[in-house]
Amino acid sequence: MGERVLKLVMDILSQPAVLVALISLVGLIIQKKSVSDIVKGTTKTFLGFIVISAGAGVIVNSLDPFGKMFEHAFHVTGVVPNNEAIVAMALTKYGSITAYIMFFGMIANILIARFTKLKYIFLTGHHTLYMACMLAVILVVSGLKGIPLVIIGSLALGLIMAVFPAICQPFMRKITGTDHVGFGHFSSLGYVLSGLVGKVVGKGSKSTEDINFPKGLGFLRDSSVTISLTMTLLYVIIALFAGPSYIEKELSGGTHYLVFSLIQAITFAAGVFVILSGVRLVLAEIVPAFKGISTKLVPNSKPALDCPIVFPYAPNAVLIGFFCSFLGGIVGMIFLGVTGSIIILPGVVPHFFTGATAGVFGNSTGGVRGATIGSFANGLLITFLPVFLMPVLGDLGFTSTTFSDADFAASGIVLGNVAKSFGATGVTLTVVGLVLLAVVFSFFKKDKGNNETVKVGA
Repeated sequence: MGERVLKLVMDILSQPAVLVALISLVGLIIQKKSVSDIVKGTTKTFLGFIVISAGAGVIVNSLDPFGKMFEHAFHVTGVVPNNEAIVAMALTKYGSITAYIMFFGMIANILIARFTKLKYIFLTGHHTLYMACMLAVILVVSGLKGIPLVIIGSLALGLIMAVFPAICQPFMRKITGTDHVGFGHFSSLGYVLSGLVGKVVGKGSKSTEDINFPKGLGFLRDSSVTISLTMTLLYVIIALFAGPSYIEKELSGGTHYLVFSLIQAITFAAGVFVILSGVRLVLAEIVPAFKGISTKLVPNSKPALDCPIVFPYAPNAVLIGFFCSFLGGIVGMIFLGVTGSIIILPGVVPHFFTGATAGVFGNSTGGVRGATIGSFANGLLITFLPVFLMPVLGDLGFTSTTFSDADFAASGIVLGNVAKSFGATGVTLTVVGLVLLAVVFSFFKKDKGNNETVKVGA
């Protein structure tokens, strides 16, 4: 019975749609909304996240053959960063510990948001699960066991869930024009890097959304058309390198390789379109619903939401960011191969989601140049960081996959090296010390309010 309850809790907490719908429900109830408004708001929030998840699933499925074609075409092998793959392997051994750290870590996140200036409640459930899993692995390797392991893991997770949205918020204010929505996706360091690069290189550069096309190419102003045509070109080029024999025998089930490539490219564009629709639906409901929580339970708190939340604000930057991040991954892979290091292959899925987001962040501070160079820097970052993460993951570090996003790697590298140098005691003192520092700091830093309303981009 206990295992069934634990599984139910885990499934609720790891599913963004269910988790955010519950948050919306609680927020609307706290505001004493009518039954009609509660049902409508909760249902639309749930529906919006299901739409986003469906769009993400479409994109992932369309990019999977692209990745295989790329590896076959250029005969490269190595470690493929993929959060889902590494977590699936880790949960077979660390499943129970991960569940406890995730559950109590979310409670720790709420308490930290309540009693410090880190007013962000992280609502991206699957990333919470992945981070909890990585922390479980590193803390077990450090020598922690039992209740101390769960306590330190939960405090670390709660702090991480509040800190990374905080460092993204200056850029989120610039992207959205508001201060009501936080950013909850564990590749924040890459996005902040992109935003900072944009500040340096983007002076005078126009926004990606203000690109002027000749009159005869006016159709390119429609982001869905631009994404469709660009992905078709990219898919066909890679398909030509991979060859018809491989694609038709291994991937397409006999469908002509060019027809297959065309379908996958347009399917990718359809996935982006679905995501943008879902984001608009969620933003229209979650922000008003979250007001109840931010005013009653955790004053001035903000919901930290998954990376597609920024896609509607700069759809052109999404495509530019993906390409440039992937290019950064290729350059990084070549460099690692030349230097004789572990070869990190450019995973197409992580480069899409993190690269697209980095493009939006870079565009917000530096226009086209910021989106291009900033997302390229993100691609390099998520290529090199896993090289330093793998040695601190114990036996899990010697597999053919690893964590793909920057915050996983950075958190793991810091805690893992503290554990290597100072053991369980060092990790405990580090985590507890950082939490206490956040609490003490909250007494000295004045709170800055912002009462603007949310505006969703094109």
